[in-house]
Amino acid sequence: MVSALSLVLPFPMIPAWLNSIYPFTPHRFTTPGGAQMSYLDEGGRGQGSASAAAPTSEAVLMLHGNPTWSFYYRDLVKTLAPSFRCIVPDHIGMGMSDKPESYNYTLGQRIDDIAALVAHLGLTRIHLVVHDWGGAIGFGFASRHPQMIGRIVILNTGAFPSTRIPARISLCKSTFPGTALVRGMNGFAWPATWMSMARRELSAAEKRGYLMPYDSWAHRVAVNAFVKDIPLSPDHPSWPALVATAEGISRFRGNPVIIIWGGRDFCFNDSFYAEWRKRLPESESLYLPDAGHYVLDDAREQVLPRISSFFTACATG
Repeated sequence: MVSALSLVLPFPMIPAWLNSIYPFTPHRFTTPGGAQMSYLDEGGRGQGSASAAAPTSEAVLMLHGNPTWSFYYRDLVKTLAPSFRCIVPDHIGMGMSDKPESYNYTLGQRIDDIAALVAHLGLTRIHLVVHDWGGAIGFGFASRHPQMIGRIVILNTGAFPSTRIPARISLCKSTFPGTALVRGMNGFAWPATWMSMARRELSAAEKRGYLMPYDSWAHRVAVNAFVKDIPLSPDHPSWPALVATAEGISRFRGNPVIIIWGGRDFCFNDSFYAEWRKRLPESESLYLPDAGHYVLDDAREQVLPRISSFFTACATG
């Protein structure tokens, strides 16, 4: 299914240093907002080539947050792709997607962008993996299309209103000095490469991979916009979308859900974990008290096998 707004074209070659740890060929399509979104389409029968068999309409959709990109899911894609089709977009302004200065960088628009990508790919069955702001985007999409949703993996995220915000993020959220810190000094993406880890340090190549898309003021536009879009009160433009998303969470109490949580998260702390357990009480859980916000990287030796086994049981779920 290819609409007038959609293209399936490879991006320029991934640099050799990055290809060694991110061995994928991104594709792109034009969102309803007119920007080019980069996404991975790996595994199963969906390899993105003209000679490949028709891709399956069932896929694992992995949604990142801020300030990461599809790079965050690199090892999970490698783990699942032999058996499952994996769709991993870079939100507009992030990763290898376009980074327009003027775009509707709001939760509602990001949900619309994902819905457009899903429709473009002709997907009819979605298994979700969400992290950070990807939780609100993913559950926002899911609440609109509950009949499409199968299994759900929740990784250190939120999808419901909260007035709690760490002081350092509140500072970045401010117009001044927040914008100067985030866009001018890379004071959000760079600190995340060490503040989001607890068990180990990211390697030099991993840090470089996370930071590569955010190498200038212009390229950090959405990192800044994501922070500004955190809704803390009803007068925020994204508050209604977040409330609607939260109200839809209960629809998935009957879905297979696993919550995998790093207990040393400076942002999404244990109060968010407790709220997920309250909202989805039938869910499985894997609580890792010594892992940080980037739980897929920090505890991958435990997390990757657990997610793999969780999806292995999805043939009927």
